[in-house]
Amino acid sequence: MDKVPPNHDLNPHQSVIAGSATPCDLQIQSRNRHFASAPMENRHWIAGNPYGTAFFNALSVTFPRGETFFIEVLKKYRHDAPEKLGREIGAFVRQEAVHSREHAFFNRHVESVGYDISRLEDTLAGVMDGIREMPPIYHLVATMCLEHMTAIMAAEFIANPAYFKNADPEQRNMWLWHASEEIEHKGVAYDTWLHVTKDWSRLRRWAFKTAFMIRISIGFAKNRSKGILDLLRQDGIAGPRAWFGLANYALFAPGPFRRTLGTWFQFFKPGFHPWNIDDRDLVQLAESEYEAAIMDQPGDSEPVADLKDRRKSGRLPKVA
Repeated sequence: MDKVPPNHDLNPHQSVIAGSATPCDLQIQSRNRHFASAPMENRHWIAGNPYGTAFFNALSVTFPRGETFFIEVLKKYRHDAPEKLGREIGAFVRQEAVHSREHAFFNRHVESVGYDISRLEDTLAGVMDGIREMPPIYHLVATMCLEHMTAIMAAEFIANPAYFKNADPEQRNMWLWHASEEIEHKGVAYDTWLHVTKDWSRLRRWAFKTAFMIRISIGFAKNRSKGILDLLRQDGIAGPRAWFGLANYALFAPGPFRRTLGTWFQFFKPGFHPWNIDDRDLVQLAESEYEAAIMDQPGDSEPVADLKDRRKSGRLPKVA
């Protein structure tokens, strides 16, 4: 496994990057897991639910191209970054490369059960091409904003067992693995942003990132909804039924958009940093869930507790 070793010369109460809250003892490791040989057992692999399946399938379409872009962006800053951040960018790149690979396989499995994802991929390509035409600082702020959105969704997916209840086991394991690593490296793009904009005023930095986060969040919600509805139409679900089902899934049960709204808003607070919420316990929970799933120990009478029962209080605020 590729690990970023702790820097024992650092004072644990200080950060290398001004404004960073990244733990000095954080270790970012690429687990390099493989799920390519795990085809989907069911077209609606999340407990037969077409809405949950469409939600995660549409999200997965974004990862191969999106994470390749994030890698390209952060690699440009690696050699000019402080030593600790440079190592973390290297670990980020290794994790994201594996994520991109595994979601490419996942997307092929989505196609193998009869879905056409070409329109979703074309929409994403158009968005990414538009961002690439912007100046480099926009590439970095886009990466930083999208990494925050990915990290808060990852924490929600691990913390709330409802998302993958009765899902195909291998697909569930893949998403838990990916989510855990998104949490681990959630501060890397933000610390890179802090380093690159260190000569900016706090007001300029806040205004720039705020405007872009609002812009990219609107586009993300619009395009993911469009993709979900496209996949639902392929299941014969369209019109008001599709819109109502999507709204119910996204906002109420299990409600990923509603339940991450509070942590999304934290991005706009002065002094924000992704590691203001230290949720490394969720990484451990995802790891234990994965290990329990692959171990063949029929004599073990101690089951793995539900994620919600093992969360640390105050770590993942919810919006009622």
